[in-house]
Amino acid sequence: MEYLSRTMNGNSGKCQVNGTVRDIREMKRSESAMSPAPPAHCNKTGVPFSAVKQSQATSGGKCTYSEMERDRIGLWGSGDGQPTSGLSGLDHLKHPGLNKGMAFTIEERQLLGIHGLLPPRVKTQEEQVELCKLSIDRYENPLNKYIYLMGLLDRNEHLFYRFVADNVAEMMPIVYTPTVGLACQKFGLVYRRPRGLFITIHDKGHVYDVLKNWPETDVRAIVVTDGERILGLGDLGACGMGIPVGKLALYTALGGIKPHQCLPITIDVGTNTQSMLDDPLYIGLRQRRVRGPDYDELLDEFMRAVVRRYGQNCLVQFEDFGNANAFRLLEKYRNKYCTFNDDIQGTAAVAVAGLLASLRLTQKRLSDNVIVFQGAGEAALGIAELCVMAMKGEGTPEQEARCRIWMVDSKGLIVKNRPEGGLNVHKERFAQDHAPVRTLAEVVEVARPSVLIGAAAIGGAFTPEILRKMANFNEKPVIFALSNPTSKAECTAEEAYSNTDDRAIFASGSPFPEYRSKSGALFRPGQGNNSYIFPGLALGIICAGILDISDDFMLLAAEALAEIVSDDDLAYGSLYPPLHMIKDCSVKIAKKIVEHAYNTGKASVQPQPLDTEEFIRAQMYSVEYGAALPPAYPWPDNQPRVAII
Repeated sequence: MEYLSRTMNGNSGKCQVNGTVRDIREMKRSESAMSPAPPAHCNKTGVPFSAVKQSQATSGGKCTYSEMERDRIGLWGSGDGQPTSGLSGLDHLKHPGLNKGMAFTIEERQLLGIHGLLPPRVKTQEEQVELCKLSIDRYENPLNKYIYLMGLLDRNEHLFYRFVADNVAEMMPIVYTPTVGLACQKFGLVYRRPRGLFITIHDKGHVYDVLKNWPETDVRAIVVTDGERILGLGDLGACGMGIPVGKLALYTALGGIKPHQCLPITIDVGTNTQSMLDDPLYIGLRQRRVRGPDYDELLDEFMRAVVRRYGQNCLVQFEDFGNANAFRLLEKYRNKYCTFNDDIQGTAAVAVAGLLASLRLTQKRLSDNVIVFQGAGEAALGIAELCVMAMKGEGTPEQEARCRIWMVDSKGLIVKNRPEGGLNVHKERFAQDHAPVRTLAEVVEVARPSVLIGAAAIGGAFTPEILRKMANFNEKPVIFALSNPTSKAECTAEEAYSNTDDRAIFASGSPFPEYRSKSGALFRPGQGNNSYIFPGLALGIICAGILDISDDFMLLAAEALAEIVSDDDLAYGSLYPPLHMIKDCSVKIAKKIVEHAYNTGKASVQPQPLDTEEFIRAQMYSVEYGAALPPAYPWPDNQPRVAII
């Protein structure tokens, strides 16, 4: 299938370039003469996107490009983007997307001119996967395992994704949390070769030129960070690049999005972490973080440049931005671009999915619960807002739903007119009409919650005392310790179970081992990892050509994930499916997303596929090796012959 890339019509038909006024319509005549303009699309307010003005990037007071210009318009193909006509045999060995290592057949080696460059044995991909398993098991240090996997990705993409997909439970903690946090802290040490783009504050006015340096033009998904809030580790600046690289590796391994269509980007505006600035191995700008108008202008220019280069329906996932910018940028861009913030919305979807699954164990509605949050940052507020949306879906009035949510930040319980202050517009929506309460333990005593959620990266915040109180108040207390990495988790699975007489319904952000109760029952704590949500969500967005992402898609993804949880999963205390099923989960979530997009008129890919799941699977990346040689086929030999004189 093909994907629709929308153009946006500006009001001005002229632009001053190098001091000369030129008619843009004349400049674009060759494009418009070849194909008619696609119909205008509207944002969620019903306003045509063509009416949404996007200001031009400026340099020295002159317009450097027009908001009307696009590198990609019309319908996109879904091929692999790699022409075969200009490839040599050595290209097949050097290019990670083409390399098959010792899996090249003898015929392929001979015809490509690489015979003799490889050992004579021909291996199957299965044999190569087994060798990868033996190789990575030789390393004890998780960081060394990470370095090995990134090296494999640099050499042989198909083998890397096959290996990760076949060993999801073992490899996901290496490719992503918790090991990726360590990799970011040591990124100057582990960096080997370019795996994404670095755009700095010094590139302001030339962001589009930097994007053009990326060798792939068919980019459908971007994960971007400014490195200010990496997991629970704080401001790592340019070393945060490990996060977009890891996320997009999971886009492919778990969601089947083609690797050449993924682009990791780090916006480097400096860092306020002095240890990073003092580190001789630090790879980024050695300056304090830029804020204010210069920062905003850089981000605005970046979003415009993405649309110009890759099209309006190129997905931009914001990742690990600081609290001050995350909500603000989401509200600023969500109705104008195809974008979502995984820390706010992705975390919310996976957490609410766990809560919805827990209702089958507690035999309650979500609206029947009182929920206490430790933390009131991006993740906690995102979860709280999606909980309100889910409660409203059960028929609960919005204000009543908000009253059932108690939030605790660094200054205590969020209450109206709190003397200590520290409230913003997002927190005020959940301010309780209550006297100030200082500690989490006191809030638990006052609110008597049935659900306790930690998302503040304060390790050990759920003390044995708090956990025992939860057990006293509830037959089956729901405990979510969602902070990453493992050292920042509010409690371990063992602590949650042992302090509640093994009655807790537990989920965490990082993986924890199985737990055997005193009675001999086996518990497999579910990991509420965003990887259950964002690969399938992105796959559905790309397949349907969705142009803006509203919260109903997030709730739909949460509901779809909760439905996949089986009774057997719940019997072992897990609120999420086994990790080895995560790719199938992605397809089922994507199917719900695509169907909802067509039902609500938000899909730009036409016509609507007759079989949604078959259509989605047809777009997905195959980890199996393809033929290294172009197809050969016979031509008829009955043409008239001409005698040579």
